[in-house]
Amino acid sequence: MKKFVNDPKQFVPEMLQGIALANPDTLKYVPEYNLIMRADAPADKVAIVQGSGSGHEPAHVMIVGKGMLDAACPGDVFAAPPMDYVYETTKLLANDKGVLLLVNNYTGDRMAFDMGREMAESEGIKVAVLAIDDDVAVKDSTYTVGRRGVAGNFFVIKAVGAASEQGADLDEVIRIGKKVNSVTRTMGVALTACTPPAKGSPLFELGEDEIEFGVGIHGEPGRERRPLTNADQIVDDLLDAIVPDLPYGSGDRVALMVNGLGGTPISELYILFKHAHEVLAGKGITVARSYVNEYCTSLDMAGASITLVKLDDEIEQLLDAPAEAAIRVF
Repeated sequence: MKKFVNDPKQFVPEMLQGIALANPDTLKYVPEYNLIMRADAPADKVAIVQGSGSGHEPAHVMIVGKGMLDAACPGDVFAAPPMDYVYETTKLLANDKGVLLLVNNYTGDRMAFDMGREMAESEGIKVAVLAIDDDVAVKDSTYTVGRRGVAGNFFVIKAVGAASEQGADLDEVIRIGKKVNSVTRTMGVALTACTPPAKGSPLFELGEDEIEFGVGIHGEPGRERRPLTNADQIVDDLLDAIVPDLPYGSGDRVALMVNGLGGTPISELYILFKHAHEVLAGKGITVARSYVNEYCTSLDMAGASITLVKLDDEIEQLLDAPAEAAIRVF
């Protein structure tokens, strides 16, 4: 393993401290809870919080800012945050408007956030949990019951963050989050495994001529292991799984995201985007908003995911709303 690492046990705290030092005017770091929060966290809006494990950066600690998340409290690499992190973060962000906890649909994350919510509610805090489950690859996986939450969470975060900034109450913010999640679909593919610092070796093995089709963002298995083929065929196969699932159809306007999983050059992501755009156009689907970058990664995994979001006037207005973050990814 060749990585810029000191003590693997300090990988996450040192990363979080670096993020805070790089953004001293906008972010606050609370080391006791792995917490990155807005330095100006307002008390007159619904607070938006996300957690999940680390290793998916820029999700979620690098997208704390006005119009996005108000705070993020990650766990260790690929591990859900402890319940008390969620509880203490909720208490710190609590106000009369309430707190919305966004959670990717993984078993550990759901348990931590549900228990944190229950603890906060017992103290009279207005709080709700919204699960994100955009991955179409598998219904159940090693880590979850039901579909996984992956890169499509960015669209939910952006929409609920915008609605919160515009003064929506908690029920309205939840409605918007559920609406965006319901029209968002994602699927990914891995060309290589990822290497967690604490493990020091790849999480799984892929042959030189193999890909994991439908991989999860922690390296968990997808639909099947397939022979490596060219970029256009991989895009065709991903879209063949994504498009019928909603379904998306002729006349639809969509947001198209090609998300890198951590170890893929952006030039290759644009090759994937080009063909995806062409395929969708051939189906009469208009790509109205385009996103090509790393949004939700899996450490150093080479691979990519494709996300589609069916747009309407409300969702587009929310995606267009101003937003700020430590790293500009939206």
